[in-house]
Amino acid sequence: MVDPSTQHFDAIVVGAGQAGPSLAVRLARAGKRVAIVERKLVGGTCVNTGCMPTKTLIASARVAHQVARAAEYGVQVGPPGPFHLPVAMARAHAVTDKARTEEEAWLGDTEGVELIRGHARFVSGDTLDIDGRRIRATQIFLNVGGRAAIPDFPGVDDVPYLTNVSILQLETLPRHLAIVGGSYIGLEFAQMFRRFGSEVTVIEREPHLLSREDPDICDAISQMLQAEGIAIRTSADCIALKSHPEGISARLDCTDGAPEIVASHVLLATGRRPNTDDLGLDAAGVRMNDRGYIEVDDTLATNVPGIWALGDCNGRGAFTHTAYNDFEIVAANLLDGDNRSLSQRVPGYALYVDPPLGRAGLNEAQARQAGYEVLVSVRPMSLVGRAREMGETTGLMKLIADAKTRRILGAAILGIGGDESIHGLLDMMSSGRSVDDLRWAVPIHPTVSELWPTIVLGLKP
Repeated sequence: MVDPSTQHFDAIVVGAGQAGPSLAVRLARAGKRVAIVERKLVGGTCVNTGCMPTKTLIASARVAHQVARAAEYGVQVGPPGPFHLPVAMARAHAVTDKARTEEEAWLGDTEGVELIRGHARFVSGDTLDIDGRRIRATQIFLNVGGRAAIPDFPGVDDVPYLTNVSILQLETLPRHLAIVGGSYIGLEFAQMFRRFGSEVTVIEREPHLLSREDPDICDAISQMLQAEGIAIRTSADCIALKSHPEGISARLDCTDGAPEIVASHVLLATGRRPNTDDLGLDAAGVRMNDRGYIEVDDTLATNVPGIWALGDCNGRGAFTHTAYNDFEIVAANLLDGDNRSLSQRVPGYALYVDPPLGRAGLNEAQARQAGYEVLVSVRPMSLVGRAREMGETTGLMKLIADAKTRRILGAAILGIGGDESIHGLLDMMSSGRSVDDLRWAVPIHPTVSELWPTIVLGLKP
């Protein structure tokens, strides 16, 4: 029997990250009464501790880097002064605060949506408890996101480490920032703080950075970062941390280099974990895998009828744009009579080092592992006219295709504008076009994207 004090809604959205607010508003505009529950900050990781503040800081780092190179372009400036971290941080926080305030106002102004502050836990498959208040709906959408995974290195609990959240609260520039983790979050902060003026060391367990990328991409990024003075220590298979009079000592046990370094600050950037451990999913019967991700089918539905999982918590995408696409799939299927699915999505993402890495589809190793007869074409950015004109010749462009069907399997561009140029390939792949269609496109000159048809001509086994 349902508790008479339980409040009834048509739909409940748990989590106000990227997918949540858009879904809540869309459901309300379809005539449903919707509750959206958020225990921390509206906007989720992207707005508050991810994309928006970090890319704002990356913009500051790029300006600092360009000022240092000004003489190369004929611009005479005085000796650059010290970097003012509080000013850059204040700018990043202002961008975040504005975005969050606008999103809160959007939810508040939408008829049919109620924003409930608090921690939601399942009582049953259709009922949630929010700090003593119970709400019920026949449709429940989980958009609870994720957080930094803290590794169990010896000594990790004995030192004041930073995460992607706490590093955004720094008011003084680290003398030496050691970053444990050589993937996306770690490398973006590494280059950022190096350009701010910190000494930076990246520590990675694997033999190379960015383990899910092809070796040529990894090598190019490593060389680029090392050229800026970032120390990279790979094969660090025995990491341990301990306090030191000068800060924090990190034991590495790498194959070469000093077995130990001393840093003033340590950032842990060793991956993410979903926020599913305190949702009471057992009470609802919702299945998770052994890593805590909620299991979903190709339409984002869980094993419990009436419950869906979107965004980082489902393990089917770890990006803002994939979370938003999760919303689009669910909304299209439930409200538009469509038949959209995750399998229709072409994976794409970017690494926001400078210049950035844009990626679409499979990399070369993945394509070979999938059994394709692979064609590959690579062109260094030093041969791209637009890059030479801008004095930004670091990186390469890479295209991967199926020799039998001529279908585009994947692409990468590490270079100026790579995060934008990759969209031409994503669009071609999403529409099922072949490399021959790409060959006969007529891109604008002078741009980086104009090289894609030329790269098609270089495809070979």
